[in-house]
Amino acid sequence: MTLTSTHHVSRPSSGDPFALSGTDAYAAWRRKKLARHPRRAQDLIVEIGDPRALTGAEREALLRRCRSANLAIYQCATPIDKTAVRRLGEQLGLTRLDDNLCADHDSISSLEVRSGGIHAGYIPYTNRTLNWHTDGYYNPGDQRIRAFVLHCVRNASQGGINQLLDPEIAYILIRDENPDYIRALMHPQAMTVPANRSGGAMRQAQNGPVFSVDQATGCLHMRYTARTRSIHWRDDRIIRDAVDFLVEILSRQTPYIIQHRLQPGQGLVCNNVLHNRSAFPNDAAGGRLLYRARYYDRINETDMDSFLSAAEHALA
Repeated sequence: MTLTSTHHVSRPSSGDPFALSGTDAYAAWRRKKLARHPRRAQDLIVEIGDPRALTGAEREALLRRCRSANLAIYQCATPIDKTAVRRLGEQLGLTRLDDNLCADHDSISSLEVRSGGIHAGYIPYTNRTLNWHTDGYYNPGDQRIRAFVLHCVRNASQGGINQLLDPEIAYILIRDENPDYIRALMHPQAMTVPANRSGGAMRQAQNGPVFSVDQATGCLHMRYTARTRSIHWRDDRIIRDAVDFLVEILSRQTPYIIQHRLQPGQGLVCNNVLHNRSAFPNDAAGGRLLYRARYYDRINETDMDSFLSAAEHALA
């Protein structure tokens, strides 16, 4: 069931785990979330044969990990192209690609070191450290990035390591510290990304919350970047404290942050989790190359009802 066909889920605030007034619902969801969340990259890996035609078992294995952690890592035995990446996404309900400024003609980006053209100045196309963020934090609300696939064709000789954190875990850590931090980060003008006039295109300034709840699925969405230049936070003491606490979470070795260096043939499929990337050498020939497909859809069968149903079944 794709996002466009998902029925509207009407939930009373008392049953919504993300409603700050619903402490019982939050406690129940929190307990199930933490009990099911993996702590190692190895627990997220699914071996697949042909990504163009997943078996029922392969698809369910990917979805089961995405329901628990909003993330799965797949391993292909043979090299695949961008057509296969697109087909893999389609089988998980991902069809609405984000045709962003630096994407290729097929709306899938080839992430590699580039020194000129429209890609110049954008850190994903350099070998420098890429700080914590969720994808598309600068997109308008009607083009929200809910999921992405990141496939490794070639890795660097060293470095290029990703750290990954489920936004729902970040929410739990922040709410447990101070629920007022969540209230501040849910303000509709919490974070503003100024207009961008580079590359011959014009993107209007975008403001919005860090955390929001998708009414169609009952799931949490996070919009965040750790960059400090050209990001404006709402002028409020509580939100400044909340942002500082989030930075602290991302800088410490919490057991919920998963570290993994993608190998050729491996890829991430996720509901737009928090992630970063370490620096890597700019190898002279055959350098690091990843394909990135970003979607307006959320992965199928990872809505709140599906999570709660799977959690109840596991406890039965």
